[in-house]
Amino acid sequence: MYMHKTFRRFAAIIMTLVMAFSLAACGNSNSDSDAQTDITPSTEEVADAAEGTESQALTEEETEIMETTGNNVFPEAVDVSSIESALPGRVEVSGTDFVVNGETIYMNGVNTPWDNWNDFGGSYYEGFWSQHFAELAENGINATRIWITCDGTVGMIIDDDGYVEGATTQFWSNLDSLFTTAQENGIYIMATLMSFDHFKETNSTYETWRDMVQDEEKIESYVDNFVIPFVERYDGFDSLWSIDLCNEPDWIHENAEDGQLAWDDICNLFAHEAAAIHENSDVLVTVGFGMVKYNSDSYEGNYGSDEYLQSLYDNADAYLDFYSTHFYEWEAEWFGFPFDKTPTDFLLDGTKPCVIGEFPASGFDGSVKNSVEMSGSECYVNAYENGWNGAFAWTSNGVDSCGSLSDFADGANEVAAMQQE
Repeated sequence: MYMHKTFRRFAAIIMTLVMAFSLAACGNSNSDSDAQTDITPSTEEVADAAEGTESQALTEEETEIMETTGNNVFPEAVDVSSIESALPGRVEVSGTDFVVNGETIYMNGVNTPWDNWNDFGGSYYEGFWSQHFAELAENGINATRIWITCDGTVGMIIDDDGYVEGATTQFWSNLDSLFTTAQENGIYIMATLMSFDHFKETNSTYETWRDMVQDEEKIESYVDNFVIPFVERYDGFDSLWSIDLCNEPDWIHENAEDGQLAWDDICNLFAHEAAAIHENSDVLVTVGFGMVKYNSDSYEGNYGSDEYLQSLYDNADAYLDFYSTHFYEWEAEWFGFPFDKTPTDFLLDGTKPCVIGEFPASGFDGSVKNSVEMSGSECYVNAYENGWNGAFAWTSNGVDSCGSLSDFADGANEVAAMQQE
């Protein structure tokens, strides 16, 4: 385990509270515009948040502990037994199905990637999440995908050489609140730990993240000091049903601005993470590939297959539990349209449960070759009827131009009703 050497101080909470970021294009990268939300913190709440951040700063004693043990310093852990849970139990995999207590469950999901860009350890506002989770549950939604770190610049502690030292106490405290609130409202969370945004050259810390991925010892620091503490802390929460290791690693491999790193380097990280998660928890693991071509042997190769991951890291626990392919309309010309196909017809291998991890909430206009005109609500119904194990619209809270809950609520409610039949 990497021993801690330095502790980074992050920008004051007031700055992060007034600066939020959203995607420039559907499900792609961040811009300077504010994320849309129905709840705006009051002046008093902003002041309270700032005061809370000051109290959560590491003491000299805590910093010394980190420097000498290499371990995170956590706030007091949440007693899961004291939470009045609205969830039926833990999600598991049985064959190509998700099950809870032996009964098949369909992940009638959404993406609520952030309220404000880099919520956790930054401008987290519990009021938004509490109200939004309740609204999702009222509309038949049982799961959402949330970006735990958006670009690695807030909450995470990584040194200039690419060694990950852990995360801030505020980061952990915010996540305690998130998973508790989700559990109380009956919402399962797919926790996305990383995005291609970490590696983008406009990101102030991009070089450190690229260094980390390409060095075995630095990968171990990320796994030992962040991934394992994360799953050990939240394994007792049924609300943490899965971990998405990275949002759209395709662009880390393809785009010059994101480093054009080799798949072997990117997926070596995934293999080490997956093994550590399986060895330390019951949480399910996936990767949110942006294109099916990297998740299928029918194209470039399945970079999420057991065989490939274990060829990089010789460990039987280095595997994904399910596939979570993303789809936007421009892809139809090259890979077809998933909402009128089964997962195997869409050329996934049929060995694991399959969800559509992102698609535009507003649906498709059919203007692209091989695409089909289809509303967001119709996408939900068609994914269910064609044998997918879940569908997650981008987004429920309208962070960009791809739509929001109102665009697909009717379909989500219809699917929820069909599950009860």
